[in-house]
Order: sequence, then structure tokens, then C-alpha cells
Amino acid sequence: MKFLDQAKVYIRSGNGGNGAVSFRREKFVEHGGPDGGDGGRGGDVWVQAVEGLNTLIDFRYQQHFRAGAGEGGSGRNRTGANGQDAVLRVPVGTVVLSEDKETILADLTEADQRVCLLRGGNGGFGNQRFKSSINQAPRRANPGLQGEELAIWLRLKLIADAGLVGLPNAGKSTFLSAVSAAKPKVADYPFTTLHPHLGIATVDSRRLVVADIPGLIEGASEGIGIGDRFLGHIERCAVLLHLVDGTSDDIASDYLTVERELELYGAGLADKPRVVVVSKADAVADPDQTVAELAAASDRPVLLISAASGQGMTEVLRALVRIVADERAEDEPEDTTWRP
Repeated sequence: MKFLDQAKVYIRSGNGGNGAVSFRREKFVEHGGPDGGDGGRGGDVWVQAVEGLNTLIDFRYQQHFRAGAGEGGSGRNRTGANGQDAVLRVPVGTVVLSEDKETILADLTEADQRVCLLRGGNGGFGNQRFKSSINQAPRRANPGLQGEELAIWLRLKLIADAGLVGLPNAGKSTFLSAVSAAKPKVADYPFTTLHPHLGIATVDSRRLVVADIPGLIEGASEGIGIGDRFLGHIERCAVLLHLVDGTSDDIASDYLTVERELELYGAGLADKPRVVVVSKADAVADPDQTVAELAAASDRPVLLISAASGQGMTEVLRALVRIVADERAEDEPEDTTWRP
């Protein structure tokens, strides 16, 4: 299945049904009076997050969604049926934006979360609504109100605990395939990862959802390479794992290049907690010197890992789990319920 993380969609709510003009006509019943029913309400447009989806590919083949119109009223005070709602089913983590791509209309972060985007038009009143002591045979009814129309953007931001960042060929995909059952493409040339991947790692009976995104290069914020369009998928992460290729000639420059692109992107990525690691330890000539050099450039503790041999992998996962647990605990609202 092709990965698609944004789509433009056109939605319209249903029109309300017209009210009816009708008079009661029955044998042996004099002056039956007006009995025109109201029109039904037009259908609403909803967006709902569902489990089992991880792409917006369905919206490439259908961009227009329209709710059903309400039926008109009829005699004997019968109200028309309401129009059928239109429901856009999207993956968990989808953000609904207005046409300007800036105003957030809905942010769906939990399964089965629903948000109404457009309300259907009200049904018109039938003539029985207008009868009075001085107008006992009204011959008018209201038309139903028109529905609303809107163009929206759907943008998917994957839900993950930890995000992998680094230059192309820093070992991100290899790390993900080593700690989870995910099978991202791994090769010895740049940009083998063309779209994000999710994997679930387990350490000390704790589960950790890890997101791998395409590598960043200098100028990614200006669209060079694949650009920074996939950075939105790590905005929700509690921690970033920055992998630096230990076989690089200038390991400090590699680290600073990625950090600079994260800062230029914004969205709080530069302020997220970090775990910095030197990858490909099995191919590093002088591991201690490499770690010391990166620690001086990053001003952070640096770990040494090798996805091929398994060196340091458990320690890195434990460090990620500790930070995720701390960050998620801070995000949970404090329970102020009074108890005896």
C-alpha cells in the first residue's frame, strides 16, 4: 500500500428538506385545518479516527464527500426523514486543516474520536406551524436551509513514542529493523527510506513505538533532498534518537547539520529530549575518540551502538523508555478528584 500523508478533500453538508403545504381532507371532518409537516434536517459531515489505517491513500481516489439532503415534509403532520451523515474515516493522528493549511479544525489523536466539521441545513417549517386564530388556513411553508461547503486538508502525523533522526545512511532503518519486526528498505546508498516507517520495540516488558523518517541533509528546510516534509511525523514523539554515522570523516559536522535543520523546521523539535548515539560501532576504528568528539559537539552523553552485532542496543532502548515514561507522566492531567 502506498504511503500518503496529506490529501485535499472537498466536503458539503446536506440541504434541509422543504416544509409542506397541506390541509386535512377527510369524510365527515369539517374544517380539518393545515397539516403540512416539517422538512427533515440535512446530514452532517463528520471525521472519525479509526484503527487499522496508517495512510490517507483512500482520499487520492475520492476527494468529494457530500452528506444526504433531508426529505420534504408531507401531509398529516409527517416530518421528512433526516439526511444521511457523511463520515470521513482517517488514521489515528490525522490533523484536519482549513484550506490555508494553517487553521486547525480537528486533531484526532485517539481511536474512535469524532468531530463534526459541517452541520446540515435545518428543515423548513410546514404550514401547520403558521396557523393562528387570525390565520387558520395558512398557505405558506418554509424551504429548507442550504448545507455548507468547505475545502479541507488532511495531514497525517504518525503516533510514536520515539523518532529517529539523522543524515541519510546513518543507520536509522537498520536500527528499526533490528529492534522491531518492521522491514524498512536497507541499502548502502542515500535516501533508501522514502517514507516513514513504524516499528514496535520491546525492552524489559515495555513496548516502545519507534518512527523512522527519511534522512535530513543540509538545506532540507529549503526543499533540498527529500526536504523536511516528513518531520511532522515526529512532532508527537516524546524523545528523539539522533543517530550519527561513526564512520563519517566529520562526525561533529554531521550532528550539527541535522540539529540545524530541526531548529529551522520549528514545531518544538529542537526542544525535545534527545538520546545521541554513534552507530556502526563495529566499523569504527577508534570508538572512544569518536564518542568523545561527538560528546564535545553535542554537549550530551553519547552512547555507542551496532545494529549488526547488537552492541549497546538494549541500553539505548532503556534510555528511550525512561524518557518516554517521564514525558508522558508530565503530560497526564493531575487527578484532583476528592476522595474521603
